[in-house]
Amino acid sequence: MNYEAVIGLEVHAQMLTESKIFCECSTKFGSEPNTQTCPVCIGMPGVLPVLNHKALEFAIRTGLAMNCRISPYSRFARKNYFYPDLPKGYQISQYELPICEHGSLEILVEGQTRRIGITRIHMEEDAGKNIHEGSGNFSFVDLNRTGVPLMEIVSEPDMRTPKEASEYMKKLRAILRYLGVCDGNMEQGSLRCDANVSVRPVGQRELGTRTEVKNINSFKFVEKALEYEIKRQIRLLEEGEKVIQETRLWDSSKGITESMRGKEEAHDYRYFPEPDLVPMTPTDEWVNEIRASLPELPDKKRGRFISEYGLPEYDADMLVAERSTAEWFEEAVKMGGKPKNISNLILTEVFKYLKDQGKDINETNLKPIHLVSLSGLVETAVVSATMAKSQVLYEIFNTGKMPEEIIKEKGLVQISDSGAIEKAIDEVIAKNPKEAERFRAGDEKLISFFVGQVMKSTKGKANPQMVNEILKKKLDG
Repeated sequence: MNYEAVIGLEVHAQMLTESKIFCECSTKFGSEPNTQTCPVCIGMPGVLPVLNHKALEFAIRTGLAMNCRISPYSRFARKNYFYPDLPKGYQISQYELPICEHGSLEILVEGQTRRIGITRIHMEEDAGKNIHEGSGNFSFVDLNRTGVPLMEIVSEPDMRTPKEASEYMKKLRAILRYLGVCDGNMEQGSLRCDANVSVRPVGQRELGTRTEVKNINSFKFVEKALEYEIKRQIRLLEEGEKVIQETRLWDSSKGITESMRGKEEAHDYRYFPEPDLVPMTPTDEWVNEIRASLPELPDKKRGRFISEYGLPEYDADMLVAERSTAEWFEEAVKMGGKPKNISNLILTEVFKYLKDQGKDINETNLKPIHLVSLSGLVETAVVSATMAKSQVLYEIFNTGKMPEEIIKEKGLVQISDSGAIEKAIDEVIAKNPKEAERFRAGDEKLISFFVGQVMKSTKGKANPQMVNEILKKKLDG
């Protein structure tokens, strides 16, 4: 029997506010345990929460970018459960009246566009963190994260493959970063994903029994966890067993999901309206102001890069993945850089450097004017493309100097004098008579050998195009 998967994702995004959602404590990551707490976020008697207005704005920005309806009347609710990292014994979240509903995102998978529905986006406070390692027979609790503002973005069960889920996560992260509402740092827990997955025979409309997979913190693990869980469920069904509705944890070291607990339902949490916070009633005027402030989002920017700058789809996809890179590229083009030349340098050499250094493009010495100048110097044959990539560009990264200055200091000006190149070629041919004879006898692959020898003798400064042209004339003669 053929089966298909039905996948929905619940994504928790930490909002980029400086203070927590209901108090003034800092949201800074990596501080000493329990140094960013106050009576409000640790739930001391007699205190009252006050909503962080910026968190509400960020939630509305996100909803608008994801085609959601913004609720004119929304309120918080208490989600009741006991866990050591939840000091109040309940979490302030939203239940029946979320701030955003009925949105959608489009993803591109294997050349096909898929529309993924978004059920809701709601705000809530984060819990603390239990620490089990290095404490012997004890566990500790760090409450620094308690009260950190989160958005939970809940998709419809519209995904059918692990690849679709991974692409949805990537698109979601890109939009959140474009909006400036979440840094998308999955390693630090700023973006976390729980996946609901079930399987059913192909053609069946009724959904199968679902499991929830928690603890997924990378795009790669989203795919791997879902691949494992789908195979596990299919295996159970084929062996005549039943899939149990439960919560499972993804163990990345073992590459498996493991049972954690039975899956809770909404009534298990005994939701009721939060009595200490007034309902939220954003006005149409304010919502429209937020709408007008939205940046150009990845899909629109991608289409414009293709139509306006003539870029291939692959280049456009790569450039718009990060807002900083897209804006950097466009600034270089506006300064006079040829779009495809600038794109080529970014996608190859610049991206390689950024990956090696673990940096954003705006955290380097490289500025758009550097790439415009360097691209022009290569095009006018002042410096070879090889030298530009292997030496000049990396010197710019290290020093911030203009390429003209680096080329002059290091003596990297390309040799385009035909007489000087002819002399170097004659010397190489004279030193390699056997290879010259083989070439003339039909072994044309040796042209690469001769080009390499000429470039070596000129220390990489000879104009490669001229070398190729003159070499062929000399060898054919």
